[in-house]
Amino acid sequence: MERDLQEKTAFRRMRRFKQQLSEEECIAILEKEPRGVLAVLGELDYPYAVPLDHLYRDGKLYFHGARSGHKLDAIRRHSKVSYCVMDEGFRREGEWALNIRSVIVFGRIRAMDYDEPGIEEILRALGNKYNPDPADVERELRGAIDRVQMLELTIEHMTGKLVNES
Repeated sequence: MERDLQEKTAFRRMRRFKQQLSEEECIAILEKEPRGVLAVLGELDYPYAVPLDHLYRDGKLYFHGARSGHKLDAIRRHSKVSYCVMDEGFRREGEWALNIRSVIVFGRIRAMDYDEPGIEEILRALGNKYNPDPADVERELRGAIDRVQMLELTIEHMTGKLVNES
């Protein structure tokens, strides 16, 4: 009974803990890697997973997209989500197998109001992560700020793992 209660109120510990990445390593992957896959509870309670660009900042992930669609409908129904990011991997000298680091984040996501304080700076930082031309980012920002939907994922639990594919 006590174990059942613990499993319902706490996140699972990683089974293969020797492969576990530190929190600092996880954050570094979230900061460096350009995109991941957001999983939500979609229509008819089917999982719905969608690739997205992201920005990590102060324990939160930020995304942008359209102001309507399957993803937003799902988020409005159920705010609990997971987000998975993988790096490109590496091979150790003399080995054929790929070593991949991945991070899985669990948390709650919300749609931000377009006039919310700080949203313009977050959108600008997200744009600058992907676009090397700051003038282009500013032009896009002026034209889209009231049409884009920003999402904020507050991280409640995060794990990372290094996997060798052999």
